[in-house]
Amino acid sequence: MTTTTLHPGREGAGVVRRTVLPGGLRVVTETMPTVRSVAVGMWVGIGSRDEAPEHTGATHFLEHLLFKGTPNRDALEISAAIEGIGGEINAFTAKEYTCYYARVLDEDLPLAIDVLADVVTSSLITAEDVESERGVILEEIAMHDDDPSDAVHEHFSAEIYGDTPLGRPILGSVESINALSRERIAEYYQRYYRPPHTVVSVCGNVAHERVVELVAAAYQRAGALGGTLDPHPPRLSGPGAAPRAGVRVVDRPTEQANLVLGTTAMSRTDDRRFALGVLNAALGGGMSSRLFQEIREKRGLAYSAYSFTAQYADTGQFGIYVGCLPGKIDDVLKICREEIARVIADGITEEEITRGKGQMRGGLVLGLEDTGSRMSRIGKSELVYDTLLSVDDLLARIDAVTPDEVAAVATQILSQPMTLAVIGPYADKQFSV
Repeated sequence: MTTTTLHPGREGAGVVRRTVLPGGLRVVTETMPTVRSVAVGMWVGIGSRDEAPEHTGATHFLEHLLFKGTPNRDALEISAAIEGIGGEINAFTAKEYTCYYARVLDEDLPLAIDVLADVVTSSLITAEDVESERGVILEEIAMHDDDPSDAVHEHFSAEIYGDTPLGRPILGSVESINALSRERIAEYYQRYYRPPHTVVSVCGNVAHERVVELVAAAYQRAGALGGTLDPHPPRLSGPGAAPRAGVRVVDRPTEQANLVLGTTAMSRTDDRRFALGVLNAALGGGMSSRLFQEIREKRGLAYSAYSFTAQYADTGQFGIYVGCLPGKIDDVLKICREEIARVIADGITEEEITRGKGQMRGGLVLGLEDTGSRMSRIGKSELVYDTLLSVDDLLARIDAVTPDEVAAVATQILSQPMTLAVIGPYADKQFSV
C-alpha cells in the first residue's frame, strides 16, 4: 500500500491524498474540514466507447442493474439505507467512465462507503432484473428521443464520429438493448468492474487514513481486495477522429427546429484547450456572446443559442446549438456561418478575451464550491489525466491564454469541414455545410 500527497492544500483545507491498495484499487481524498457533508464516488474507468458491438448499451445497462440487489441488500434496502439518513445516491454513465456516488453527513461516511462498495463489487445481475430494467431503459431511450433538443446532440455525434463507439448513444439503441442477454451483461461486469479499473474518491470533512481503512474493509468483505495488479493507467490516447463534412436531417413534425453545427476539436489533455475555452465563451458561451447577441437579442430568431465544447482522450468537439422556428432555420444558419467566418478572418477582441477568461475562471471556481463537484474533479482526474492540476494551476493556465493562441485555435478548428445535424419538419428540404 502506497500513499502520496497530490496537493498540500492551504491551512489544513484542500489537501488531496492518494493511496493505492493491494490489487490496484485507488483511494483519493480531499479534505474540507469546514463542511458537515461528505461526497463519495466510485469511478470505474469503463464507458460506452469501450463496448464491442455485441455489448452496445451494456455500460449504461449495468448502471441500472447494480442498484437492483446484492447478496446483502435488495433494491429497496440499497436506496433506503442512504435516503433514510437524509443522503442521496445515484450514478451516471459517460463515454469513458461510469460513476456511482452518494452524498451524506460526515458521520454517515462508513455507511455510504459500505453501500457503494457492495453495489459496485457484488451485484447479482439476475435474469429477472435484466428483463425488468430492459423495459425501464427502453422507456428512457424513448424519453430521450422525444426531446429533440437533447437528441440532436446524439445525431451530431453519430454524424461526426460515424459508426464508432464514440458515435453511438450512451444508452444504446432499441435494437441493441433488446439483443443484450443476461450472460453478456454479466460478462462485461466481471471483466471490467475490477479494482485496477476503480477509483474511490471522497471529499468533505474526512481524514484520509480513515477513508482508506473503510474502503479497504468494505472491499475485503466483498473478497475484492488483494493481488499484485497495478492500477490501470489513465486514458490518454485513442484512435482519434478526423473532421467530417456531413449533414444529418431527422424529419419530425416538431414545432421547433433544433440544430447543431460543428466539428472535431482537441483532446482533453491538449494545452490548447484553454484557448478553445476562451473562444467558446466569446462565440457562444453566454448572454454577452456573439451568437446570443446576434441570433436572439438583435434579431429575435431563437430562444436558445449557444456554443459548446466536449473533450475525450483522443479527440473532442466544438459545436453551436440553436433551437428556432422551422421557417427561420436558414437565417439562423446564415448567421452562424457568418460569425464563424468573422472569427476566422479577424479573431476576437481584447474585450471578448478578457470576458471569456473571466467566464472560465468564475465557472471553474464557482463550480467547485461543494463536496460533490470536488469529489468529481479528483475522481475523474485520476482516471483520465496523468496529473491533478490544482485550481490555482488551472486559473494560471486560463490567465496565460494570449490573443494569438485564440486566433490560431479559431483558424485551425473553425476552418475544418463542418458537420450539421437537424431535427425538424424537413422532409423535402436540402441542407448544406
